Amino acid sequence: MERPAFPFLATPQDSDSVLDRAFTEAAERIDENDEVTTRVLDAAFEQFRRMGIRRSTMEDVARRAGVSRITVYRRFATKDALVEQVVRREFRRYFDQFIVDVQGAETVADRVVLGFVSSLQAIRRNPLIGGLMDVEPDAVVPSMTSDGGRTLAVVQQFVAGRLRREQRAGKVSRDVDVDVVAEMMVRVSASFLVIPSHVVDLDDEEQVRAVARQFLVPMLDPPPAADL
Repeated sequence: MERPAFPFLATPQDSDSVLDRAFTEAAERIDENDEVTTRVLDAAFEQFRRMGIRRSTMEDVARRAGVSRITVYRRFATKDALVEQVVRREFRRYFDQFIVDVQGAETVADRVVLGFVSSLQAIRRNPLIGGLMDVEPDAVVPSMTSDGGRTLAVVQQFVAGRLRREQRAGKVSRDVDVDVVAEMMVRVSASFLVIPSHVVDLDDEEQVRAVARQFLVPMLDPPPAADL
């Protein structure tokens, strides 16, 4: 069986995944990297983007960073550890941008639409993650879908947390189950990312916005009262 590109996403249920840590760091604005570590991460990003993860070695990264192989191994004991840090940094940037994008919207409906568009664009247009989904889909997609739902669960928690803030502000009804709504929104987004659509053009921002307004925004309406 071929090993997925991001094995660290499939972590045990009681441990933090790369997405958990990326989200925490984005929320708290943590960045502990020193100059050399940053150079190595930048070089790894460029190496993986150009050549893919499977075809890249630690020696390749060291050469691109202009440091010795020993220097790379002192900071990252294995290639998996290096890949984790690079991808973690990209997801942290994604969470950062997501928060910025939705802040400019006036209504909760606008924030849902912006969030949906932003998430699809951020991942598809990311030079590393989006690029790998194009050139190494057999490595990346299993990491997103075959980890016992761990990856989707972390993103669902992030979206549910944003919706809960809307509830506390009185902009979403208390009758709405934000956990279920977040689950549905994340699964819709994930399906567009991993399965090409022949109906919705994801490069057409207006069409993607229309899909969000027609199908995602109505999820925020409270369920109808049950007939007695």
